[in-house]
Amino acid sequence: MKQVSTLFLKIIIIIIGIPVLALCLFVLPQIVNEAVGQAANGAALGYIVLGILIVMYIAAIPFYLALYQTLKLLSYIEKNQAFSQASVIALKKIKNYAKILSGLYIVILPLVSIVAEWDDAPGLLLIGMVISGASFVIAVFASVLQRLLQQAIDIKEENDLTV
Repeated sequence: MKQVSTLFLKIIIIIIGIPVLALCLFVLPQIVNEAVGQAANGAALGYIVLGILIVMYIAAIPFYLALYQTLKLLSYIEKNQAFSQASVIALKKIKNYAKILSGLYIVILPLVSIVAEWDDAPGLLLIGMVISGASFVIAVFASVLQRLLQQAIDIKEENDLTV
């Protein structure tokens, strides 16, 4: 049963990564071309959009690193190594990548608000806030799990020494 549920979670992780990859490969390059054209014509908005897109491409790196660490964590669970130091390290990395992701999107929120105001699309700002907030929640959740897992490992080691 455990392998079925971890396999299901691994498939979900891969399914989560596919739309972001498609976005980075197909949608964002088209927007980059339009923004470069605007910037070449002297429009300041083109430079703002380019700044947002650069940060979005940079944010894809910690996103995929976090997904990779999640897959590693699921493989530890499959191998009955869930209560190991490797799991704690994976959770710590997930937490740090989520913090980086949240921070990157917080940094570009002022730029997104400029674009949203110019394009009269307040939903853009909401999308940026949701991504940043979700990343922050994941960071907090991973931090709590990391702390609980470390305490469980410490208790287990203490019990192993007393017996």
